[in-house]
Amino acid sequence: MVAVRVVVHGRVQDVTFRASCRREAERTGVAGWVRNVVDGTVEAHFEGSAEQVEHMVDWCGRGPLLASVSQVERQTVDPEALTDFQVR
Repeated sequence: MVAVRVVVHGRVQDVTFRASCRREAERTGVAGWVRNVVDGTVEAHFEGSAEQVEHMVDWCGRGPLLASVSQVERQTVDPEALTDFQVR
């Protein structure tokens, strides 16, 4: 089990980023959460196998169709033992 926290920059709010991220995480089997931040970024926490988590970090680099991602910051963090994926 690995965990990563990401901050996604660009046009990522009001473009269905959080809902699309939740669907992709559920499809991939990743636990965690995603939320909008007041500075216009989206922050997410992913937990799962290294391969599952890497898939989600890669997905964040693209985002949903209407998003325009300019940068993804990532940080390895401790797992929170989450069992589902939530939009916060």
